[in-house]
Amino acid sequence: MLAIDLNCEKNNRAHNTIDISASRLIVRRGQSFLVRLELRGPFRPTTDVLELTVETGPKPSERLGTRSVFRLSASLGNDSSWMAEVHRDSNLPAGSVTLGITSPANAPVGEYRLSLSVKTSTTAVTGRSLCKLILLFNPWCQEDWVYLPKQEERQEYVMTEHGLVFIGGSRSISSMAWDFGQFEPDIVDICLKMLDMNPKCLRNPPEDFSARCNPIYVSRVVSAMVNTNDDKGVVAGRWSEPYAGGERPTSWHGSVDILRRWYQSNCNPVKYGQCWVFASVMCTVLRCLGIPCRVITNFGSAHDTDKNLTIDKYYSDYGICPESNDSVWNFHVWVEAWMKRPDLSRDSLYDGWQVVDATPQETSNGVFCCGPAPVKAILEGHTDLKYDVDFVFAEVNADQVEWKVFPDGSKTRINTDTSSVGQNISTKAIGIDRRQDITANYKYAEGTEMERIVYNQAVRRGTKPRYSDDTVDNHLQNRLDVSPSIVLLNKPVYGQDIDLKLTLKNDDRVTRTLLIRVNAQAVRINGTISSQIQSQLIEQMILPNQGMLTRFSIALFQLKQCFAIKLLWLRQHLYQYKKCSEDHTAAIPFMLKSLFNILGFCKN
Repeated sequence: MLAIDLNCEKNNRAHNTIDISASRLIVRRGQSFLVRLELRGPFRPTTDVLELTVETGPKPSERLGTRSVFRLSASLGNDSSWMAEVHRDSNLPAGSVTLGITSPANAPVGEYRLSLSVKTSTTAVTGRSLCKLILLFNPWCQEDWVYLPKQEERQEYVMTEHGLVFIGGSRSISSMAWDFGQFEPDIVDICLKMLDMNPKCLRNPPEDFSARCNPIYVSRVVSAMVNTNDDKGVVAGRWSEPYAGGERPTSWHGSVDILRRWYQSNCNPVKYGQCWVFASVMCTVLRCLGIPCRVITNFGSAHDTDKNLTIDKYYSDYGICPESNDSVWNFHVWVEAWMKRPDLSRDSLYDGWQVVDATPQETSNGVFCCGPAPVKAILEGHTDLKYDVDFVFAEVNADQVEWKVFPDGSKTRINTDTSSVGQNISTKAIGIDRRQDITANYKYAEGTEMERIVYNQAVRRGTKPRYSDDTVDNHLQNRLDVSPSIVLLNKPVYGQDIDLKLTLKNDDRVTRTLLIRVNAQAVRINGTISSQIQSQLIEQMILPNQGMLTRFSIALFQLKQCFAIKLLWLRQHLYQYKKCSEDHTAAIPFMLKSLFNILGFCKN
């Protein structure tokens, strides 16, 4: 053989990889690519033998699908479906043979070695290593599990290199631009290096390379490798000061620099990231590998640590929330990856968008990863399905249960909020820089009967029972008829106080004397209490069907970090009143719902 032409530019353009390289052969599985061979003499398909071999990974084998030996229009391996045929552009009498080579639509993705042996009537068998090529998932191929039917969706979720990530609070949503950069020339090599560095590959490389045929497996590996909790992953997480030795999470605006730093530092973690960084880096990797992917933000996102689908909050007499393992984040960011789920259903019931989360919150089968969890399963409350459907269901639809803790350590349930978790679930709209609300994909409308039916089904199918209704204190059933209202008088500005107006109306027919304690606490974005900012005690008499108004301020300039300021007021405090017909004062525990959150990002 005299020469070989890999037709890199033509092949890569046909395989939608030209943005990665025009000089390296990067193709997608299940789709033909062309290689032209120049032989020393004429080629006769009926008598001459042309045999190709492709291999990937260490110790490649036909049994594992990591090696295939095939001839023109025929396969030699028992499980191989790689194929080659003579293309019409060939000039066989002149020894110019153009081959159309097609990989199976379920071939493992990664780097392959392609070699050739030729035996003609005039030459003995000669062998030659032809090239290395990279094989990716193929959303354009109907037989591939990641097939995405609509071209505009493939353009947005595979090809687009820039996007938006939504952050803030449910009442103050903002966006930040992000450069995914999945087609930068070196990113594909970095993504394959991530797969090679995952613990499963280090333990058993042949099995891992074989499993890379499955987008379910690959997405779980990437989810684990983006964080550093179990492995030599990419991004180290940190949720508060100090950020010494690294970058603040808010300083990142693209994935490429992060991935390059990891690769160039011998796979040492890049410091530091939070949820939007983990998700955005993962989106880059999945899109680069060919798995359609989009970034999702959930506002009011629950972190249910004990899998009972409730977020438990505990309050003392002064409204201060003791440490609790459960929390509610102002927002949390993950990705959705598009793929089939034949492992869950014989039909296509759970195919489509799957939640995959790289932020290390809880372990999944002993590893800090999450998903893929079918969005359809989350919507219907099928919390017994893999992977981690119960955890993601709680993130978007857990009930918040508030408990009063007494001095002796006993507790009683005082309130259940069924609607605050999982609001304004958002992603970037297709083809335009706008927010698309996809909450209806995850949950039925709050307040509807169907939402409660699904929630109760999720509890039944889950792993742990909820609280029992008999934990509610009997005297809490006799709640006072007092209507609260709190209004933010000015927009939070760094260095200025927050001014608020508190009003209470007595809807009862008797006069009430109320002892009200207003507490303000600093809350990190993951919902955990950082510090007590302010506590104020107010005593006020309110006549029947009358109201009271009082103003108060919170000094934001005291904060040194980015916190959400959550007003925890009238949480299980004492309403003290004197009945007109009795000569004593009664103290009744009473709880008013927290009315709103103020998200304030303060300078450091």
